[in-house]
Amino acid sequence: MERSLVLIKPDAMERGLAGVIIGRLQGEGLNLVALRMLHMDRALAERHYAVHKDKPFFKDLVDYIISTPKVDAVFEGRGAVERIRTIMGATDPARAAAGTVRKDFGLDVQRNSTHASDSPENAEKEISLFFTKNEIFD
Repeated sequence: MERSLVLIKPDAMERGLAGVIIGRLQGEGLNLVALRMLHMDRALAERHYAVHKDKPFFKDLVDYIISTPKVDAVFEGRGAVERIRTIMGATDPARAAAGTVRKDFGLDVQRNSTHASDSPENAEKEISLFFTKNEIFD
């Protein structure tokens, strides 16, 4: 079984969409194995988005993700990373397929409602930033 981190971002939280997004993932047969609400601090945000550190949007991205509490979740299932990315849709909601989370709820490329791990290897790294092994349930 594969796991993936899913973050429900501030724009979705402000619009009360956490339950809807979690429900979509569960409705696709993915198992929710960890869940919490967290107001991320700057240090954690910078570690999480370290891959973008040298990009011009890095500061805005960090400021955005720490602006309000968000929901952090781990989902598990066969091919979870790819399945979740398909359910979420393209990063830019304007380019996302109809019926995907980002097409339905995303506002723009930054305020696109969710983050999902992009590979099984990155999922492991990301999950360990937000959850201990004891906080993930089978």
